[in-house]
Amino acid sequence: MSGIAEVARLAGVSKSTASRALGGTGYVSDDTRRRVMAAASSLGYVPSTSAVSLATGRTQNIGVVMPYVNRWFFAEVLEGLQQSLLQRGLDLTLYDAKPGTDGRNRIFEDFLARKRFDGLIAVGLEPDHDEIDRLLSIGRPVVSVVGSGEETTVVEIDDDYVARRATEHLVALGHRDIAFVGGGVTTHWAQVDRRRLSGYFGAMEDAGLSNHAVHIVSEVTMPGGYAAAVDALGDVRNRPTAIVATCDEVAIGTIIAARRLGVQVPSDLSVIGIDDHEFADMFSLTTLRQSPREQGRVAVQLLLEHLDDPSRPMRVVRMPSQLIVRNSTAALDPRRSAVVIDSRVRGE
Repeated sequence: MSGIAEVARLAGVSKSTASRALGGTGYVSDDTRRRVMAAASSLGYVPSTSAVSLATGRTQNIGVVMPYVNRWFFAEVLEGLQQSLLQRGLDLTLYDAKPGTDGRNRIFEDFLARKRFDGLIAVGLEPDHDEIDRLLSIGRPVVSVVGSGEETTVVEIDDDYVARRATEHLVALGHRDIAFVGGGVTTHWAQVDRRRLSGYFGAMEDAGLSNHAVHIVSEVTMPGGYAAAVDALGDVRNRPTAIVATCDEVAIGTIIAARRLGVQVPSDLSVIGIDDHEFADMFSLTTLRQSPREQGRVAVQLLLEHLDDPSRPMRVVRMPSQLIVRNSTAALDPRRSAVVIDSRVRGE
């Protein structure tokens, strides 16, 4: 059976270069990588994890810590992480750190301390806790998907911007009674909710509508959005004509609540979300699209860069978002609104 030495000799490179090319770690030019891969293929060589580890001094394993694995955003990020790591021949160890559980404490106090990985990707960890500090104390590079601060490199969308864009979409349709549903609840998603709520308030202020801004507290789930919307929409005298939901799950819960209350979407109520969840098209939900899978792939690339160059400075990488207009938002019918529209607002 051919070994790494034969692959290196056939490709005309050193053993360490061949190992980097096959292991997907370290800098190797595209031309060199192609030559090494072609040599390995012609020799039928498949590198073992132990062999690559010996050559590079690495475990060839990346740790991933996230609070949930069965929710849409986290599952999508995990899919992107796994695809990217598989392409590079790297292993993945997943730590399912559910908030408020003994298992989460054990992960931070025991399993992570064993350092059986080259680096960590933390998904959706709250910086208000000491968890990021505990991760950094392990002495391995850390990249965060959704985060804040300067402790780690972060991959995220601009949460303030997407909430502003969602609110401005409704303002442009003539809505004035626009409520924000979500946030105000202590969850793993609190930092995202705060930024999106800030974007909503900022957009309402810019439009001269601060007096119409309403924050409806909701858990960041479909049932949470449903419960909050039932209460808000049941108040006929103070019912908003439009809702910005902190995420698509809350938006979908809101749409279901509206249907059960006989409130027509979008003729009586416009609803916009943030995410482009897998169910968004089913509910014809207007939303701001993000790509969690791409965030996962970018996180892997950034972590490998930190592994190659530990002195590389931390940075924030903001992924693009796109307004996707479906049928859950429409122009306001003045006959259905209790609010007098001021034509002077924003030159309309």
